[in-house]
Amino acid sequence: MRFFLGTHQPAWLARDLGVPLLVSHRRLAGRRSLPRASGEWALDSGGFTELSLHGRWRSDARAYTAAVRRYATEIGRMAWAAPHDWMVEAHVRARTGLSLRTHLQRTVRNYLQLRDLEPDLPIIPIVQGDEIADYHRCADAYERHGVDLAALPLVGVGSVCRRQHSGQVERIVRSLHARGLRLHCFGVITAGLARYGDAIRSSDSAEWSYSGRFLPGCTPSHRSESNCLTYALAWHTRLQQALRRPNHQPGTGRRSASQTSPRGPGGARPGHTGPRRTQRTRPPAWPGSERGEWR
Repeated sequence: MRFFLGTHQPAWLARDLGVPLLVSHRRLAGRRSLPRASGEWALDSGGFTELSLHGRWRSDARAYTAAVRRYATEIGRMAWAAPHDWMVEAHVRARTGLSLRTHLQRTVRNYLQLRDLEPDLPIIPIVQGDEIADYHRCADAYERHGVDLAALPLVGVGSVCRRQHSGQVERIVRSLHARGLRLHCFGVITAGLARYGDAIRSSDSAEWSYSGRFLPGCTPSHRSESNCLTYALAWHTRLQQALRRPNHQPGTGRRSASQTSPRGPGGARPGHTGPRRTQRTRPPAWPGSERGEWR
């Protein structure tokens, strides 16, 4: 399972980090100059934020494909790009005023538009839903329009980033995996990857940035760790080590007591040897905080 580190720092693309990154269109749009990528990366459309704030997409398919084309050319090394999908979380639908069914229809329709405009761009389809049946209805809609999802290198799974129950996400993932789909899970809670990581091709998260907001910076110039590259890479390393441990059983979610979260409270920060300052109180997560940028 490949893991993309979510970041809202586009400059990191030019750094030789050895870690694939997920960067949002919202962080790249309108820039006069763009970094040249040193490693592979993926483009998030920024849809969670766009729909949560505005209740609609403010740019059309043609403008978005032009932006994706520019990123693919000027930044380079783009693995794939997300479409203008329509998330189905209740607060997003309250903002759009549309039904879940309409969100699914618009998700499929946008992918078809993007594919027809620029068929050579690596834009992936995304299946959306609330219940398992919704995801399969979305997948069926793609296939009715001639999109063979099982033949594609990657299919995104949306509207899972705010689900607090990993078992629920696992059931969704495994049901889609059973259709033969190669899946990317957007913004999942990383603790759940031990349960269903064997059923997906890739995932992403910016959990490190959210947890870092409540840790004092490791240098005097950093108020917190929310934008710290050193902290982000150390978080990514701990996550990879946890996922490689043999003491969990794929598909069961069982882990030994020694298998801890890569962002466990009070964990040591890299490069920090002095006395630790008091952590700030952590409020509940805000909408979309688990996704890169935030989606």
